[in-house]
Amino acid sequence: MERRFSGLQAVLFDLDGTLLDSAPDLGGAAESLRLARGLPPLPLELYRAQAGSGARGMLRVAFDMAPDHEDYAALREAFIDAYEARMLELTLPFDGVPALVDALNGSRMPWGVVTNKAERLTHPLARALTLFDSAGAIVCGDTTPHPKPHPAPLLEAARRLRVDPARCLYVGDDERDIQAGRAAGMRTVAARYGYLGPGADVASWGADALINAPLDVLNLIDLP
Repeated sequence: MERRFSGLQAVLFDLDGTLLDSAPDLGGAAESLRLARGLPPLPLELYRAQAGSGARGMLRVAFDMAPDHEDYAALREAFIDAYEARMLELTLPFDGVPALVDALNGSRMPWGVVTNKAERLTHPLARALTLFDSAGAIVCGDTTPHPKPHPAPLLEAARRLRVDPARCLYVGDDERDIQAGRAAGMRTVAARYGYLGPGADVASWGADALINAPLDVLNLIDLP
């Protein structure tokens, strides 16, 4: 499915699985917890499919543990500490993302990030990677009272960029991204190259367009 969107004034992106391939560090943090408990290693691919779910997904893979488990809160904090200590070791932008950002900047198209990752983790990443120097807004999972799929973070990003939400495009690799974008009145794009969970039916999410690589975004928009 491909279409072009006219009249856009900003492009917003999810972070993990859309702009950044952070699965190696997320999985590595979970593996360090397994190692500390004398458990055998698991392959990265098991973690990659759940990387979009953050700590919840990593602990599900590493320990088959859900948030309602009595030990979940303590283990989640241990995971976040472990991830925070190594989150820049292997994390890189997906192929094509720097060129995409360069194209947006070259045409003076404002862009930003809306992620469910906490500010504690997002802002250090953004400061460390020059890719984000030109981002006009970075809204995190705890920036507003509600994370995605609630539209509040996307509406906050549009407010910071001083653009009408209806003139924004939101790109993400999770169904919650599409739900949030639609609820905010934005055009939505589903990234099929991202951290799709097992059996994900991306075509059923209701996105306005689907892409197979980051640079495909440029085929959907009319740059100024």
